[in-house]
Amino acid sequence: MTTTSIAAHPATYREVFAVGQFRVLFGSYTLFLIGETVRMLALSVTVYAATGSPLMSALAYTAGFLPYALGGTLLLAFADRWPPRTVMIGYEVLRAAVSAVLAAGLLPVPAMLALVFITGVPSAVASASRTALLPDLLVGDRYVLGRAVFSMAAGGTQVLGFAAGGLLIAAVGAPGVLWITAATCLASAGLLRLRLADHPRRRTGGSAGVGETWRVNRALLRRPAVRALLLAQWLVPALMVGAEGVLVPYAAQVGAPGAAGLLFAAVAVGMFAGNLIVGRLVRPAGRERLARPLALALGLPLLGFVLHPAPGYAAILLTVSGFGVAYQLALARRFLDAVPETQRGQAFGLLLTGTMTLQGLAAAAGGALGEVAAPALVVTLAGAASTIAALMSWRTLSPTRSDGAADIR
Repeated sequence: MTTTSIAAHPATYREVFAVGQFRVLFGSYTLFLIGETVRMLALSVTVYAATGSPLMSALAYTAGFLPYALGGTLLLAFADRWPPRTVMIGYEVLRAAVSAVLAAGLLPVPAMLALVFITGVPSAVASASRTALLPDLLVGDRYVLGRAVFSMAAGGTQVLGFAAGGLLIAAVGAPGVLWITAATCLASAGLLRLRLADHPRRRTGGSAGVGETWRVNRALLRRPAVRALLLAQWLVPALMVGAEGVLVPYAAQVGAPGAAGLLFAAVAVGMFAGNLIVGRLVRPAGRERLARPLALALGLPLLGFVLHPAPGYAAILLTVSGFGVAYQLALARRFLDAVPETQRGQAFGLLLTGTMTLQGLAAAAGGALGEVAAPALVVTLAGAASTIAALMSWRTLSPTRSDGAADIR
């Protein structure tokens, strides 16, 4: 595969959004994010109202995330075996049907959770198909900025979606919000069906399923360059997420329990700003040089929590930490060049699956550690672990050589 030169002129967000097919894909993704965010919130509220159990409410909130790891280990081969538009439309229709069933209140709580879990398994395939389609729509540095736009949309929608979801639940109730989610799913499916061009499957012949998913995953992990890039994108942010598992008790510890929302929002603001500024204002070669310091910025600011900072100062530290996520922009092009085109969908699916799985485990581990250690100490340890992971990936994070090839053996 031809490697794009990192010295190329940086793209602009205007150039990215000038591509009509990208606007369609982005519009569909935004509808997906809005619907999924408010659905998780509404389902959690519905389950808590029915059971009065915080545990069941938490399970309802995470039921949409847990199946991702399962789908990523069993079904990812279909991301390259099926046309991407077909996969995305099919999953949106499935989500609409599930939301309608939940809104109708036809099932007891255990059945609701089981339904969400089972139908969430294909989410890994749909996400992989969507992400792998980006390089077909955007070339050169536009692709890197397209990835940045998707990351900003995910962070921004999460913050705004929770706020909007709370207002909607107050206005129309949780069932009404679930009906709204079903409508957003159908709108997304309609947009894809009417406006997105059909793209062929990347692989044909043979059988697709669990066996091929495992075989291709193993083949990708055996490639030194792919494995190094995966680990560099998995571990550094995942270990930092361990701090998020104790932000609520940390806010209570410093005497400002109401500041927990500010702390969570600070991380999202930092991520948004990092992708926006580094993606737009820094040239491609400059992003390569910034990869190392930005990766370190994920963990190093969290070491300041050893001083038990007040909420305002803590928010500043978390904002700087979130800004560091922009280091991944330097690795986006390298990862695309490192994977075979016929396995692109599965490669991106593997990246997303590992990201979600490890971040979920890290957040849970942070919360568990918070049962026996002070929250400030847990945040500090998470920062130290993320910093160590960045140092372990130091070679992978180094700038590429002048010929555009990554210095990874």
